[in-house]
Amino acid sequence: MQEFQELMNDFWEIDWWGLGVSATVIIVALTIGLMLHALLFHVLRRTAPDQSDRVLALIPRHLAAPSRLLFPLLIMSVVAPALVMPEELLETFRHFLSMAFIMAVAWSLIRFTSLLQELVLRRFQINIRDNLRARKMHTQLGILRRILIFVISVIAVSSMLMTLDNVRQIGVSLLASAGVIGIIAGFAAQRSISTLFAGIQVALTQPIRLDDVVIVEGEWGRIEEITLTYVVVQIWDQRRLIVPITYFMERPFQNWTRSSADILGTVFLYVDYTVPVQELRRELQRILDDSPGWDGRVAGLQVTDARERTVELRALMSAEDAGTAWDLRCHVREKLMEFLQREYPQALPRVRAEVETGEPK
Repeated sequence: MQEFQELMNDFWEIDWWGLGVSATVIIVALTIGLMLHALLFHVLRRTAPDQSDRVLALIPRHLAAPSRLLFPLLIMSVVAPALVMPEELLETFRHFLSMAFIMAVAWSLIRFTSLLQELVLRRFQINIRDNLRARKMHTQLGILRRILIFVISVIAVSSMLMTLDNVRQIGVSLLASAGVIGIIAGFAAQRSISTLFAGIQVALTQPIRLDDVVIVEGEWGRIEEITLTYVVVQIWDQRRLIVPITYFMERPFQNWTRSSADILGTVFLYVDYTVPVQELRRELQRILDDSPGWDGRVAGLQVTDARERTVELRALMSAEDAGTAWDLRCHVREKLMEFLQREYPQALPRVRAEVETGEPK
């Protein structure tokens, strides 16, 4: 009975009028913040529609969502000193407000990096033929943005935890009483740190870029995505090869578009010694002249080897990129085979044998 009486006394001692006023102030502050956000972004959208190419159109596209949280929190921070409520509840509310504000600022900064990336990359279109510079910028900005997101997230989480005294004290106590945890964590994070630095190296030195044609682990493909920890290679048959980003800093690989996209292609033929090389050379030139994939830079036919039963011929041709070179090689190989079958069938590989006829002994 006495405990119930004390509970009722505590209940009536609460300043319910102050709590009601504080709740009203919070609701009004939230409403004002949302109204200001709606008004500002309505004006921005009317000034520059979402499909517009103007710079102002990027602000609603990237910053509308985080600012919808940030605006009310800014108004709340202004009116927070005027709130009347019990000390413990007020302290909890301030901690919540601080953590939410840190999260909103971090979210806004992350979206702002996306805005800057799109703004810069507008001048570098990757869907054109000569896109070497564009691929370089897309790769650099993509990796640097991921690094910034990682740094912003770490700082935000750390700042949020630092607002909680209990969490900070627990962390200090753990590190003071168990130093071995720090050593284990250091060893555990060693590879993660090396991976992070590998991502930074890739962004700066650029051994690979987005849409580069590479040969990795014996597979031909294009660089589809570069993250801080791995690279996605789109293989020619639409499979995806996931490779750690450290692979490209530690192991050799082929990059067919490192300095330019144009490339040389080869076709090997194995024919008989009676093949008319000069006629085949003229036919190759005629085939290339009629092929839209040939860029006109290099064309040639050479005898590269003479084996026991066949002669090796190498047809050399140039194309503007690896995909076109592959199609051109297949086309030239097919047409040269048709030419030999039609005009010089005796030049196809043959096996010679001598048959002796005589009286059996």
